Amino acid sequence: MRRKNWRIVIAGLVLIVMALVFFFFMLFFASKSNNSVALTPTVGTVAGTVGGISLVMIIIGLIGKRV
Repeated sequence: MRRKNWRIVIAGLVLIVMALVFFFFMLFFASKSNNSVALTPTVGTVAGTVGGISLVMIIIGLIGKRV
């Protein structure tokens, strides 16, 4: 029997929300940037990396650990 680790799942969900907020917040500032073409891929890379890490955290938390 495996027990789900809800702390890791909740932390993963919070990280996904933070990544989405960061992405849309920075897209607002990209239009005002001097070099928005270079800023947009950087913001996307950071948001994608954080989103990927959070998805892994959610999956690991839902798999859980043995009791």
